[in-house]
Amino acid sequence: MAIHGYPGQIISANAPIPFGSGIWTLSTLKGYSAVVQIFNATDTWVCPQGVTSVEYLCVAGGGGGGSDSAGGGGAGGFRTGSGLAVIPGTSYTITVGSGGPAGNSSGAGTNGGNSSIASLLVSAGGGGGGGPGAGLDGGSGGGGGFSGRTGGAGNTPATTPSQGNNGASTSIHPAAGSRGGGGGGAGGNGLSGPGDATGGAGGPGLMSGLSGVGSFYAGGGGGGAPTGGAGGIGGGGAGGSDAPNTAATAGTANTGGGGGATRGATLAATGGSGIVILRYQQPGVTVVTFNSTTTYTMPTNVAFADYLIVGSGAGGGYLGGGGGAGGFRTGTGAAVTGGASYTITVGNGGTGGTSSAKGGAGGVSSIVGGVAPFSSPGLISAGGGGGGTNTPSNSIAAGDDGGSGGGGASVGGGSPTGGSGNTPSTSPSQGNNGGAGNISSPNFGAGGGGGAGATGTAGTANASGNGGIGMASALSGVGTYYAGGGGAGSRGAGITSGGSGGGGNGSQDSTTGTAGTANTGGGGGGGGTSGNGGAGGSGVVILRLYS
Repeated sequence: MAIHGYPGQIISANAPIPFGSGIWTLSTLKGYSAVVQIFNATDTWVCPQGVTSVEYLCVAGGGGGGSDSAGGGGAGGFRTGSGLAVIPGTSYTITVGSGGPAGNSSGAGTNGGNSSIASLLVSAGGGGGGGPGAGLDGGSGGGGGFSGRTGGAGNTPATTPSQGNNGASTSIHPAAGSRGGGGGGAGGNGLSGPGDATGGAGGPGLMSGLSGVGSFYAGGGGGGAPTGGAGGIGGGGAGGSDAPNTAATAGTANTGGGGGATRGATLAATGGSGIVILRYQQPGVTVVTFNSTTTYTMPTNVAFADYLIVGSGAGGGYLGGGGGAGGFRTGTGAAVTGGASYTITVGNGGTGGTSSAKGGAGGVSSIVGGVAPFSSPGLISAGGGGGGTNTPSNSIAAGDDGGSGGGGASVGGGSPTGGSGNTPSTSPSQGNNGGAGNISSPNFGAGGGGGAGATGTAGTANASGNGGIGMASALSGVGTYYAGGGGAGSRGAGITSGGSGGGGNGSQDSTTGTAGTANTGGGGGGGGTSGNGGAGGSGVVILRLYS
C-alpha cells in the first residue's frame, strides 16, 4: 500500500482541534525537535523537509579474529561529527557493515564490511586478525599472529580525524603456539600480550552520546593464547584460552567490535556488525485541513509546505455507471510566501444522475497564491467525470472525462464507454479511467467509476463493476484513503462496491446509489433499475507547513 508522506519519519503533533467556523482544522508542533534515528541494518533514509544538516556516528563492521595463537580482529572504522550537509526530500542509502567472518584452521580473519551514509561518508571495516600471520589493515588493524608477526595498520584508508588505530605486532618467541596480538580499537592501538602465555588485549573503543545514552563502540578483539587477551571496551570480543579451555567471543553486534582470536587451530570469532546514528533538528510542523472554500493567510514564518489537493467526486448515473473520483495531487517541499493570501478552493460533489441526465461533474479543488507552484493559475485537481445514464435512445450512456472518469451505463445498445481519467493531463497522473458498460444480456452490466489508484471495473453481461480504488495519504498525520470511484448500478445483480477512499456503492432495483463520502473526493454510486445515481463526495485540501 502506497502511503504518501514520509517513510520512516515520525512526527508528533497535537490532535486536530476545530478552528473558527470549521472550514479548516489545525494541529501544531511549535519550535524544533531533536530527532535521533538509529540504523542497525542497511536501510533508506528520506531527509525530512527543513533539515539541511545532520550530526552522525558511522561505525563499520569489526574484523574477524584469526585462528591458532592468532591476532584479534580490528574494530570497524569510527567516524563522528556534525554539519554533514543533506538535501530535504532526498533518499539516502544508509549502509551498515556486517562483522567480518572468523579465521579457521590457522587462517586469518576477514575484514568487516564498510558502513556509509550514501556517498557522503564511509567508515572502513576492521582488519582481520592474523592467523598466525600478519594482521590485516582496516578501519582499525587486526592483531598480528604469534612470534614476530606485524599488526595491521589502522585508519586505512586515511581519514581526518583518524577512524582507527593499529593492531599489535608480536615479538619473536621460540615456543610455537604462544600468544597473538590484540586488534586495534578506535581509541587506541591493540596490545602485545604480557609475558609468554597471555594474548594481547584489544585496543579500547570510543564513547558517543549521539543516541542519547553514552555508549562505547569499536573496541578491538583480544589475541588468542594459553590465556586469551581481553576484548577492548566497545564490543571487542575476548581471545580464546587453553586453561580453562575457553572459546573466543564474537564482537558485539552493532558496536563494530573486533572478533576474538583462538589459541588452537579452530574456528575463531566473528566481528560485530556496525551501526549508523543520525541526529538532526526538525522544524515545527503545522497541519491545516480545508474542508470548504476559503481564503488563508500563510503564517509569516513559513517558507515551504507539503500539500494534498483532491477534487470532488462526480455523481453516479441513473441505472448507470459509477461517478469518477476527483483528481488526486500531492507533493512535498513546495515554496510558499509567508504573509501572502491564498485562495483555497474545495470542490463540491457532483449531483446524482436522473432518467434524463448523467451524473454531474465534480468541482475542482485548488490552491492559488504566492510563488510557484501555487502562483496563478495555481495547482488544480479536476473534478470527477459523471457516470453514464440509461435512456431509451442510449445517447448519454457514456461516462464523462475528469480527474477520474465516470463509468458507462447499463444499456442494451449504443456505446457506453468509460470516461477518461487524468483530464486535463497532469504528471504524475491525477486519476484513472472509468469502466465501460456492457450491452449484452441478461444484466447489461454498467461500469464502475475510476479512482485515483485504479481504473473502474468494466461491466459484464452478468454483473456491474466496482469503483476503482483510491490513494492513501498520511499528510494529515493519519493514513487515509481518498478519491475512490463509485460502484456501478445494476439490474438486480447485486450491490457493487465503491473504491476505498469514499467511493459510494452502486444500488440495484429502484434504489438510489450511495453518495460519495464528504471531503474524500469519492465518486457517487450508480442507481439501479429506476434508481437515480448517488451524489459525489466533496473534495479536500491539506497543507503541512514547516516553520
